[in-house]
Order: sequence, then structure tokens, then C-alpha cells
Amino acid sequence: MLLKHTINFLSGFTVIEQSDIVTVLIVVVIFFSILLILGIRKSYKLKKENERLDKISEEIAKQKEEYKDFTEGHMYGNN
Repeated sequence: MLLKHTINFLSGFTVIEQSDIVTVLIVVVIFFSILLILGIRKSYKLKKENERLDKISEEIAKQKEEYKDFTEGHMYGNN
């Protein structure tokens, strides 16, 4: 009888209810979804910036090729 009374008392005394767990899980999912969206957005922006910098780098490389040293065979320079 004491065991039955103890079990009834403990079954009514729950520390964490199912609705609390669901609420915490929803908050965690929303938090990590926001982080994921911000990460994808940042990755897209970095990719776009990298493409822009590659294009600038290619333009600079082409300019260096256009201005070659023409004094190489000159008698006063590059002995």
C-alpha cells in the first residue's frame, strides 16, 4: 500500500513535461535555422566578392603583359 501511494505521488510530480521539451526544441530549431540562413547568405556574398576580385586580378595581369620592358635590347640599359 505504501508502494502504491508512493508511485501515485511520484507520477503526479513530473519535473519536465512534454510540452516544455517541444517548446525548447522549437526554439533550438529556429535558432539554428537562423544561423544556417545567415551562413548561406554570407557564403553567397563571399563567393560573389571572390569572383569580383578574380576578375580584377585578371585585368591587372593583362595590364602587366601590355607594358613589357622594351629597353632590353637597348645599348644604354641592361648591359
